[in-house]
Amino acid sequence: MNSVWLAGGIFLITYALIVTERVHRTVSALLGGVAMILLGVLPQEQAFGAVDWNVIFLLAGMMALANILRETGLFQWIAVQAVRLGRGDPFRIMLILSLVTAVSSALLDNVTIVVLVAPVTLLVAASLRVSPLPFLIAEILASNIGGTATLIGDPPNILIGSAANIDFLTFAANLAPISLVILVAFIGLSWFLFRDDLRPGAGRSLDVDALETDALITDRRLMVKSLIAMGGVVVGFLLHGPLHLEPATIALTGATVLLLWTGRDPHHVLREIEWTTLFFFFGLFITVEAVVQVGLIETVAAGALRLTGGDLALTSTLLLWLSAVASGIVDNIPYTATMIPVVESLGQVMPVDPLWWSLALGACLGGNATLVGASANVVVASLAERSGHAISFGQFLKYGLITTGMSLVLATGYVWLRYL
Repeated sequence: MNSVWLAGGIFLITYALIVTERVHRTVSALLGGVAMILLGVLPQEQAFGAVDWNVIFLLAGMMALANILRETGLFQWIAVQAVRLGRGDPFRIMLILSLVTAVSSALLDNVTIVVLVAPVTLLVAASLRVSPLPFLIAEILASNIGGTATLIGDPPNILIGSAANIDFLTFAANLAPISLVILVAFIGLSWFLFRDDLRPGAGRSLDVDALETDALITDRRLMVKSLIAMGGVVVGFLLHGPLHLEPATIALTGATVLLLWTGRDPHHVLREIEWTTLFFFFGLFITVEAVVQVGLIETVAAGALRLTGGDLALTSTLLLWLSAVASGIVDNIPYTATMIPVVESLGQVMPVDPLWWSLALGACLGGNATLVGASANVVVASLAERSGHAISFGQFLKYGLITTGMSLVLATGYVWLRYL
């Protein structure tokens, strides 16, 4: 009993530190993990064995690939093309950038995409002399919707896919259809959300035909090689089930081949990897493993069963909406890591597939509710603040809640029609 109270107390303190951001979330997660070991809740060997290296190496590999691609100027070129295609109209340009963000977030992880797209967006908004905030908020929402579609699109999906042994194609076959429906609905909703902020006459007249694009691609040879490597990785993801290879192996292979092929300095490429995010996962995996081992997760699962009477439809619906609400309060990464053992426990008494998809939809889409709901949100907010355009919690909330509500209604209908 003492270990239960101890593990629960450490877990709650760790969450409180993550939510309040009094201490950096990576330090908070590491503090929780180390405390579980030092205070005897978990032996060191079991704690280190709890780290999901498939998740860690998948993120590291994709970050390395994206860092090399970023050096080519491709994303700046895409931004100028968006301005040209939108004919200088701020609202059209916002929609184009949002679509690029959503589609890219399905192919790469959405945190990497917003890191690449946000600085470009700031340049576009400056050239139009309009506020970048509507662009950035729309891109956050689009990145979480697009990231929902695939195994690698959003960190919660990576966690779920690794825990449930779900391959890339299966994930896409189940979640890409509803993600596309929600994205189309979001495009329609955007007119009502952003039209007052991005009226055609809001910025200065921009001569889009005069925009230069030739100088934007700084290294065409590197770009071609990077795109070939990225394409090979995407194909590998599609075939990783028949190949019997984990996505992490494919991502690391792609990054290694590209480093070898291009002769890039690994010190430079690897230095740009988001190591704070990876170490956040280290601490989180250990902390969650501890509460699993002392039986707290089984208690939560039993409570959910009592609440829904063991009914699959009610349990799936409860899980979807609970995940969305919780992900709006805390980052969806620690929430998903905590709920995975709950779903595994529930799967012992009912079909588990609908529960996995409900968890993924709720966690990813619920991340749009608030500014702290997902890692992509926090990253963009940080970049915006650094540029002198801070996004307030309340400002994001009025867009995020409406988008999340619409998304959850559609997702609930999808789960009921397809799985129940």
